[in-house]
Amino acid sequence: MTEYLPILYAILALGGLGVLFGLLLGVADKKFSVEVDERVSAIRAAVAGANCGACGYPGCDGYAEAVVRGEAPANACTPGGAKTAKAVAAIMGVDAAAMQPLVARVRCQGTCENVTMRYDYGGIPSCRAAGSLAGGPTACEFGCVGLGDCVDRCPFGAISMIDGVAVINGEVCTGCGMCVATCPRGIIQMLPKEQTVTVLCRNKATGRIARLQCKTACVACKRCEKQCPTNSIRVVNGVAEIDESTCTCCGACIPVCPMHCIVSYYEHDLVGELAATAQAELLNADID
Repeated sequence: MTEYLPILYAILALGGLGVLFGLLLGVADKKFSVEVDERVSAIRAAVAGANCGACGYPGCDGYAEAVVRGEAPANACTPGGAKTAKAVAAIMGVDAAAMQPLVARVRCQGTCENVTMRYDYGGIPSCRAAGSLAGGPTACEFGCVGLGDCVDRCPFGAISMIDGVAVINGEVCTGCGMCVATCPRGIIQMLPKEQTVTVLCRNKATGRIARLQCKTACVACKRCEKQCPTNSIRVVNGVAEIDESTCTCCGACIPVCPMHCIVSYYEHDLVGELAATAQAELLNADID
């Protein structure tokens, strides 16, 4: 029996140490515990949960903590929209500020048919990689490269590559903005969902050069400027830009655009005939 005493003593010693350490950990947990505001957990459950960073904070947890600290507004969760904004505002006991829904729009129509190709790219299937090789495979260095970096980045499956150009489904897009940060050419822009009139071009070349690069490139003719009743469109650095804060989306600029690069985002077909006529007139003119 005595030969088992050392084993018994070892078991009792280890058991005693386990109980002691358990008590110490329990005391430490009580003494050094950090109280978690229940509102953080409630806000975390209310937001979209995409961890996209569109709010400007590191994930949904960071945003929830920032709201409770009073550092972030209740309507900063773009993917969640107005419903989430109201829920977060209710948790914080504040009024939900009006939030204008945003969607991502690709300002390019450089399809395989429209854009001029300079060479066949066979390298890494990445827009950033292709764009760094002699300016990219397309003659237009301002347009969509067409290799789908934005498609891979979108967490909601709202982007597709169609005929060499990224196309965003506005009904699926949550406005998180991740594609905007991913695009190496900067042709994806966050715009108010109600802003239907859009210039689908970022080509800063002018006249004949832009026209040779892409069939639908803005040629800085300024016809849209003259037609706009609210002076909301201006040619800046060779390309038309719309001031969304004053634009009424009347569509007066659409039919006068000879290159058909200004469109009503959801009504392309309504202006096709007028734009085609204007384009034919310009193609016969000598634009420098």
